[in-house]
Amino acid sequence: MQPDKRRIFIITGMSGAGKTQALKIFGDLGFYCVDNLPLALFGNFIDYVRANGEIQNVALGMDVREGDRLKEMPKLISALPKDDFTVKVIFLDAGEDCLVRRFSETKHKHPIHKKLAAAIAHEREVMNPIKTMADKVIDTSDLKLGELKEKLSALLSLTRERDMQISVMSFGFKHGLPKDCDIVMDVRFLPNPYYIAELKEKTGLDEGVQNYIMSFKESQEFAEKFADLIKYLIPKYIKEGKSYLTIAMGCTGGRHRSVFMAHKLAEYLNQLGLSASEFHRDIGL
Repeated sequence: MQPDKRRIFIITGMSGAGKTQALKIFGDLGFYCVDNLPLALFGNFIDYVRANGEIQNVALGMDVREGDRLKEMPKLISALPKDDFTVKVIFLDAGEDCLVRRFSETKHKHPIHKKLAAAIAHEREVMNPIKTMADKVIDTSDLKLGELKEKLSALLSLTRERDMQISVMSFGFKHGLPKDCDIVMDVRFLPNPYYIAELKEKTGLDEGVQNYIMSFKESQEFAEKFADLIKYLIPKYIKEGKSYLTIAMGCTGGRHRSVFMAHKLAEYLNQLGLSASEFHRDIGL
């Protein structure tokens, strides 16, 4: 079985159309990203990638700052070894009114040092040959960031759920809420093993604690319903543009109920083929 070809995506287009955001999206999806690579170094860079087996997917940002050298791009792309690489050119565009508004709002200077309207017109003239050769043209005039990510990911033919990095953590409320969590679930309503003498010093990773918690119907119902909710939500978050999702489950001390439920949820998500890790913040306190 032959190994998959490495993928090189060249991200180009009009200044202000979203190239920087597109490169960030590719970075979130695991691509090795380089912005504004000088075309004079293109061959050297490709040699570097070929020699480095750890680099499988590359996204290169190229724009009008390359000036006349942009004319060399089609020749450089056609010279790439087809046995090693699949190459796609993505051109990001937007309407003149949109580009003017974006530059006015951000107060960034256009890379072509002319009055803004004239700079945009001149850039479009320079970039049109590149737009003609592009594999995909995306008009970002009315796109939100999440919608741009959805378009790029669909273009990459990725299995989106598997690309999201999910972290499931447990914590104890008495030790404070965790920071930077997307979903916080309070499981203090579940039966507490802390009050069972032989379970008090154990944790939610111990079989005895797990059996005790799951011996109650409310625990069984919660585990099933919450897992279904998370399964339902993941594609929604992905569509909105999230690459990372942190789910925090808390009980009083962070040793029993939250640990077990977080462990059970991470286990369930991995069984679905998702990429889920678990972390128990307060298990040793």
